[in-house]
Amino acid sequence: MSVLVEAVRGGRTAEVVSLLDGMTDGERRAVFPELKELRKELRADRWGAATRRAHPALHVAGAACQTGAAAVASWLGASDMRWWQAQPAVLIDVLGDRDPAWLADVAHRLARRPVGADVAYELMSGLVRLSGCPVPTTEAYVRGWLLHVGSTWYREGTVHERLRREPHLTELVAAVFETDDIGSLLGWLSGDGPNSWTGALAQLTAEGTLDRRTMVDACVARLLRGGRPADHRVFLRLLKTLDLTRDEELERTADWLALAADAASTVASHAQSVLGALALDGALPVRRLAEMSEAVLFRTEKKLVRAQLVLLGKVLARDAGTADELLPAAAQAFGHADSEVQERALKLIERHVERAGAGVRGELGVAAEQLIPALRARAVGVLGVAPVASQTVVHEEVLPPAPEPVRLASAPESAAELAEEVGALLASGGDVATFERTLDGLVRHAHQDRESLIEALGPVVARLWWVVGESEHVRQYAFGGRLSHLEVMLATLLGKVRPDALHSAVQNGTSARGCVHSPLTQAFHARVAQVAYRTVTEPLPFLLSTPTWSTGLLEPDELVARLDGYRRLGARVSVADFDQALLRVRRTDGPASAAAAEKAAALGTREGKRLARWLASGPSAPPTSRRRTAGARLLVELGELPELQEEFSREFRHLGRPVSVYEDRRHCYHWDDTLRQHWLALLPERREIVAARLLRDVSAVAVDDTRGAAAILPLLAESGGEAGDALHLCLAYGLGARHEEDRLAAVDALLVLAARGQLDMALLGADLGQLVRRGAVKPSRLAESVRAAAATGANATIWGLLRDTLPVLLADLATGGPDGQAAKVRGLGELLAVAAECAERSGARGELPHLARTADRRGSSRLVTQARRLHSALALEVAA
Repeated sequence: MSVLVEAVRGGRTAEVVSLLDGMTDGERRAVFPELKELRKELRADRWGAATRRAHPALHVAGAACQTGAAAVASWLGASDMRWWQAQPAVLIDVLGDRDPAWLADVAHRLARRPVGADVAYELMSGLVRLSGCPVPTTEAYVRGWLLHVGSTWYREGTVHERLRREPHLTELVAAVFETDDIGSLLGWLSGDGPNSWTGALAQLTAEGTLDRRTMVDACVARLLRGGRPADHRVFLRLLKTLDLTRDEELERTADWLALAADAASTVASHAQSVLGALALDGALPVRRLAEMSEAVLFRTEKKLVRAQLVLLGKVLARDAGTADELLPAAAQAFGHADSEVQERALKLIERHVERAGAGVRGELGVAAEQLIPALRARAVGVLGVAPVASQTVVHEEVLPPAPEPVRLASAPESAAELAEEVGALLASGGDVATFERTLDGLVRHAHQDRESLIEALGPVVARLWWVVGESEHVRQYAFGGRLSHLEVMLATLLGKVRPDALHSAVQNGTSARGCVHSPLTQAFHARVAQVAYRTVTEPLPFLLSTPTWSTGLLEPDELVARLDGYRRLGARVSVADFDQALLRVRRTDGPASAAAAEKAAALGTREGKRLARWLASGPSAPPTSRRRTAGARLLVELGELPELQEEFSREFRHLGRPVSVYEDRRHCYHWDDTLRQHWLALLPERREIVAARLLRDVSAVAVDDTRGAAAILPLLAESGGEAGDALHLCLAYGLGARHEEDRLAAVDALLVLAARGQLDMALLGADLGQLVRRGAVKPSRLAESVRAAAATGANATIWGLLRDTLPVLLADLATGGPDGQAAKVRGLGELLAVAAECAERSGARGELPHLARTADRRGSSRLVTQARRLHSALALEVAA
């Protein structure tokens, strides 16, 4: 080992620098292979004490012992070097005697590396300073510069003073405007204080250090480009701080129009205020104002639309001659989704329509066809619109096609194909169908040619931690959650789990006194454990329980054929595998079950006779259920399922045990949500049992604002069996979830149930009403969900459930004053708006309890106006 490498290994950076200074280029190149070997050695223990000690010195020595700019830049910016880098000053010292062109090349190569490489800005800027090259304007360099200036102002002067001393200020400031997603960093560094970046840049612009026109154009261009909200906030703040003159604003009229039409709300609001001021001063042509109005009134943000209508009203009041150009633009709001916006626009046009010409009146009449029925009735006399009663509402409900289960393909025929599927499943997690098909393939190939299977699996599992780990260590985690069920099977095949550990898992299982999910997990675990054990002791030819369909359902004739195959091979059936097969077999098709039962009995085996009895018994009756309350929650308890207590093994009998709200509230260790889809495949015709055991988890997305538990709802909707109280309550909580992805999952499930004819709208509507009253579901969140569902065309479905939700909530308002219980049901106005829209589109008519009293209230709050709208829609007469 050379003296240099020894110093590097010891972490003696000062000694390394001294040794390097006394070495020729040839000597440095000669020692570099030893440095590479040391780096390779340290990679094996990346976080060890030896690595932390040696890396800074190695960082310096490796850079100094190479001559190519690309090689040095690669060494300095390597991912394994970034945690313990050498000080930039030391690196600059050892590299500073190189040719300036070479230094410039290294500097620009480092600047082009990703931000995540964490190349020190001080190193890049030092190389730029020594070489005298143009400053890089890459993302890494610009972000490094911002952090450097923003984090050292407290000891080296203010941001303004530091920027004024920056020799490359113009280039770097221009690069800030071109760097993507820079707003979050700049906003964090800037803040609103006197030492903010926006204030410093505005001051430098006022002093003339930065060109004002360039700065204003750059701000506007960046806002036109769009981006994340943080970008909008920072660059809009800078634009406002620059305080544009009226001439500067007028010069950029086209830009303000584009921003008002398409930019984010905050930016559009600023552009709207600028154009509005120009319009009121008479500096904005009427044609431009009309163009702006058509664009803004097309937007969905009510605040922008209302402000635009106010602006149009002011201009029309000042100059009556603008009516012919501005009123058609105002009529754009007739098509807005919010009825209050439509009413504002109609009032504006009613005030000024007398000043419009005949041609404009006709154009307004055509636009008024978009108004809701109640407003169209008002427009009849003023604009000459056809009366509402002259048209009969014909609604066609649009629901998505009911999803069809997919038949599972047969297991891969070759070990190589199976290994590819195993690799994909390990990487992605897969779904039920993929897992079941792969598991069956592993069982089949282990029975046919175990050695070939292990050889094919080798490259796929080579990098998994348990492959290189000690067998005893792997055994400890095999059934403790650290290994997935697929990995348990793979570890068994590779000999990483001993047969006695598998035998213990099969014999002892896990305690039934767990949380509410434990019976589901125990049954799934028992099957995998028993199949893995049989793989090393008495290999199964294939699995009996592999489903026919992606939902987990197994066709009876297919199970009979598999039992016949076992009989012919003389193979012994796995108890857990057969129990699972019985729970999956379809029993809802009477003729098919009867025919399969006869064939099963003819096999003459014990399993054939048991299958015949199981099929002959027909579909099982649902367990008894009752509702319980727990705080704000409504939950469901289920009684025992007797048919699972007779011939099933212990782990599967637990599936039929009662579900208790209070007794099952023990500590839960089921954090992996990917297992939940397999729970449904355990009981593909008994989803109500699974829903009851998941109900408290799903309720948390609404009550506790958690995330993700509602993702199971679409699968529940696609599964089979009764759609009872538990499933509908799960759906209700999902519709009131805090996070949008959970609400959308609930909407998908609602539409699937409706398409399959399994949605009890009255039950779901009543549940939602009670949950809102109890505070478990917020009306505003529910309104977002039902609005999303109605937007797909399911207006009659949504009206059907809101028809039973609203009376519960409206009844609470009956005993209050002018505001009554409105504070408790904040968001009820939005629910009424969705209900009114659905009633109008579906042609619903009739009385809704307590609605008339709410509609008769005084005031113009959203609650009252939407109640009036819904009341009018339900009371409209339909022409014969």
